[in-house]
Amino acid sequence: MVSRISNEKIPNAARRESSAEILAQEIIERLTYRIGKDPKVAKPHDWLTAAILVVRDRITDNWMESTRKAYTDSSKRVYYLSLEFLIGRLMRDAVTNIGLMDELKEALASFGVDIDVIAELEPDAALGNGGLGRLAACFMESMASVDIPAYGYGIRYVHGLFRQQMADGWQVELPETWLAHGNPWEFERRESSYEIGFGGAVETVNIDEELTRYVWKPAERVIATACDTPVVGWRGKRTNTLRLWSAHPIDPILLDAFNAGDHIGALRESNKAEALARVLYPADATPAGQELRLRQEFFFSSASLQDILRRHLQQYPDFTSLPDKVAIQLNDTHPAVSVAELVRLLTDVHGVDFDTAWDLARRTFSYTNHTLLPEALETWPVPLFERLLPRHMQIIYAINAKILLEARKLPDYSDQQVRNISLIDESGDRRVRMGNLAFVGSHSINGVSALHTDLMKITVFADLHKLYPKRINNKTNGITPRRWLMQCNPELFALIRETIGDDFMDDAEALKALDAHADNAVFQDRFAAIKRDNKVRLAQLVQSRMGIRIDPSAMFDIQIKRIHEYKRQLLNIIEAISLYDQIRSHPELDWVPRVKLFAGKAAPSYHNAKLIIKLANDVARVINNDPAVRGLLKVVFIPNYNVSLAEIMVPAADLSEQISTAGMEASGTGNMKFALNGALTIGTLDGANVEMRDCVGEENIKIFGMTAEEVSNLRQEGHEPRAVIEASRELSQALQAIASGVFSPDDRNRFSGLIDGIYSHDWFMVAADFDAYAKAQREVDAIWTDTSQWYGKTIRNTARMGWFSSDRTIRQYADEIWRAG
Repeated sequence: MVSRISNEKIPNAARRESSAEILAQEIIERLTYRIGKDPKVAKPHDWLTAAILVVRDRITDNWMESTRKAYTDSSKRVYYLSLEFLIGRLMRDAVTNIGLMDELKEALASFGVDIDVIAELEPDAALGNGGLGRLAACFMESMASVDIPAYGYGIRYVHGLFRQQMADGWQVELPETWLAHGNPWEFERRESSYEIGFGGAVETVNIDEELTRYVWKPAERVIATACDTPVVGWRGKRTNTLRLWSAHPIDPILLDAFNAGDHIGALRESNKAEALARVLYPADATPAGQELRLRQEFFFSSASLQDILRRHLQQYPDFTSLPDKVAIQLNDTHPAVSVAELVRLLTDVHGVDFDTAWDLARRTFSYTNHTLLPEALETWPVPLFERLLPRHMQIIYAINAKILLEARKLPDYSDQQVRNISLIDESGDRRVRMGNLAFVGSHSINGVSALHTDLMKITVFADLHKLYPKRINNKTNGITPRRWLMQCNPELFALIRETIGDDFMDDAEALKALDAHADNAVFQDRFAAIKRDNKVRLAQLVQSRMGIRIDPSAMFDIQIKRIHEYKRQLLNIIEAISLYDQIRSHPELDWVPRVKLFAGKAAPSYHNAKLIIKLANDVARVINNDPAVRGLLKVVFIPNYNVSLAEIMVPAADLSEQISTAGMEASGTGNMKFALNGALTIGTLDGANVEMRDCVGEENIKIFGMTAEEVSNLRQEGHEPRAVIEASRELSQALQAIASGVFSPDDRNRFSGLIDGIYSHDWFMVAADFDAYAKAQREVDAIWTDTSQWYGKTIRNTARMGWFSSDRTIRQYADEIWRAG
């Protein structure tokens, strides 16, 4: 296990007296007086809550000290607005960061309680969908670690993202109940409550001949109430706040309706309000689903901005200094309505003139773009937007007029370019373009990898970039090494510390010192032993959850991410079928034993993504039960992917699948987590894979397939996938097997539509890249058989991943965008 982390750099407020004896006394006090349990009858969940409360109290001292210091120093605060925060379990994170792990472990052991057992009982907060939400969580921890005063703002989802189960291989969505027994980490702030309006009308009030005021009279109102979770940084340097909004009705029950016998209808307003914070990403295939999503985005944006302005006026006389004291980062387009809402609050509520309000907003906001997919840049039907947010629609039209008139002054700006930058898409039914609103309303627009940022300038934001050529910049994503090495892989962390010392704990780039040990046979053996221990742990999880036996000595080939066609889980499955055919056809060859592991969730309304999950499970059923394979290949889809599952799968991976269609993945952060934990990456030159190749060396990563430029050119020239498929025996046989029902004998046409898409257009270049992918996989096999070569490469991956720390990313944001810290 991990050796003790020194307390010498922990601030006094976080450190206090921290002997195991004192912690044991505090645990008993919390158990008795806060939970109401005698230790003799306390259950594991009681011990967990008591331990969390002790840790939380320690953190709270530091939290208050950090807050007071921000006021005393008049520090610029960063506000990170994100619809997702995939924070996962918090206890290990917090205990490690304040340096109390050994003492707490000893204190609990004195009562016969194993910290590892109770830590598994902590709910995994389902507040995010994937990389975007996990990035937000890493950024919150890093902002505290590098001493940036910050708040994260989001929604306190009661159920969050769905819990995924499998029924005959199909994804089934069930409610995630992480809040069923409360959340001991959080503090409700009843005083931080704000009214949020929807619908209604806008009244014009003429103050005098020159001044007109607009008064929005919402038809509906709800209350947003803050719940705060402290986020402590490494060594307790600073504790920041994650503020999540819960929703409540103005009147919880309509008594007249209730007394008239309409007991269900009497709760109508309560149900409408509570729906705002019920579920993350409700399905938007229906008009009602679209409306709920827009309501959610405005709800948390308005509450957050009201809170920010209230805090600013608490300390400063007016809003003149707002951009100097406040930096608001929009994490993707979900909070983009904040641009219009800030202008509304400044003009309609605080009496700032429109031009000044617009100038303050643009200097305060910055926007992170996470996608190059035009369909993923949110748009809303104008009738819906105007009905739900009538005043904001007026403001958006006013902003649009400013922008388009500005563009018209450029001599070489065409009518089509003007239409492209408009905040209103008029190519079909009029829609509000939230990506364009976020862009024009921000002084900085950043991509999340070098390739992604370059592509932004020539694809989705080409014409806006021409209008504002200095706004787009790059901030390559990162991950926190505390969560993704120190906590999820404690044995490897301990080995690294023993080998190169402690410097990497405060500066991840000091991991480079491991390079000198990459070819050392003794170090390789110890590194390999740790990897095997992690694989045994994952194998035990698969056995207990799914009843499938997998061999830890086989190569663990892992792809874990949101299920999407551009991420190409389908390419991986087709290659597994091809390998299956080859193993059966050539039993005399020396095949490398391999376990292909998948995990991830498909959006409830994404039909093809759900089909891909079903295909993976159908293929697994056939391959895993075929004696001709002799255990050389297994396929496993593990349900209900979340942070806690990732913390087990990432350290166990031998091969990391990062195989998205080039030019479509913004960055990725799973690629960084796997490499940091000693996995070899097989991937395309997409997202941050490009920079990873540059950092680890092209000999230590397996790159295949077309580049983003080649993909773009092939699409423009006209891709003919049928000819490509017919020229590849392995690919054509695998596709025919799927399409003919070999893996779906109960419904032979189940996957025909999926396969027809590859034959007819192959938009995601599955056929185009298949042969290169299959060839790269066999090259991976060859490396695997040379144990010394394999571990030399994987150790170098760990050694050279320090640059991808989210601490580095946050310092770049702070220096180059926020001007904070």
